[in-house]
Amino acid sequence: MSGLGFRYEGNAYDRRFLPRLTTGEIAAMPKDDALIVLPVGAVEQHGPHMPVFTDTLIGEALMAEAFEHLPADAPIWLLPSVGYGKSTEHAEHPGTITLSARTLMAVLEDIAASLARSGFKKLLLFNTHGGNADLLGMMAREIRIATGMAVYRLDPGAVGYSESFTDDEEKASGIHAGDVETSLVMAVCPDWVHPERAVREMPNFPRSPSFSFRAKSFAWTMKDISASGIAGDATKANPARGRAMLDRAGPLLAGALLEIAAFDMGSLKESPLREPSYKASSV
Repeated sequence: MSGLGFRYEGNAYDRRFLPRLTTGEIAAMPKDDALIVLPVGAVEQHGPHMPVFTDTLIGEALMAEAFEHLPADAPIWLLPSVGYGKSTEHAEHPGTITLSARTLMAVLEDIAASLARSGFKKLLLFNTHGGNADLLGMMAREIRIATGMAVYRLDPGAVGYSESFTDDEEKASGIHAGDVETSLVMAVCPDWVHPERAVREMPNFPRSPSFSFRAKSFAWTMKDISASGIAGDATKANPARGRAMLDRAGPLLAGALLEIAAFDMGSLKESPLREPSYKASSV
């Protein structure tokens, strides 16, 4: 896939894009095992070299790859991305369009309530923006309580698709617009990237023998940790590595989707206690 060819083409959109079905088709489809995937991204600054659509774009590309590896009869359906996220940490940069936490929570609640009214029972929040992570984790539980749906959250990093493509320094500090994200966007939308403007800027996280001090350890805005808007080494990025990461991510994410779709929440409980085969002797 090159350019924007993955958008509205391929299995994700030709066969498994829920909104292309009619209301009658959706009413008639089996729903007990159907998993609905809702990508949640962001529109926010990604340094001087990358589009503000980066997070949403990467999420769409990853799902397009994943759906190419699903069996034709997999009960997994894709929704349009929620393109805006909670990007308040980038709000001071031009081009960032952020929802407040309350607004994003309300959007997720409304989408989930609509799916529940249609009879769906399983929802996956697929997240490609770090600033959404805590909120989506909380909202998964709130939606579960409000609708009774089984709700899951998946960040693509959980399947380790980029682990073998970058070095330890980037893994530790390359959290925004660095090697991985730049390589991915180079692979799917090369004309949207300006590699001549890419820079290397690594946050100076303290090293301590007793405490791993990383980005999740404290509250920050991007201006606290970076002058350029980059946290990572964007100068190392190249489209071939981005393409290789997408090729690696596709089957890994497809496997995760299939496992989530097959998961039964009821299996988490131990078997009910059985009546003992013996009885106390009477007095």
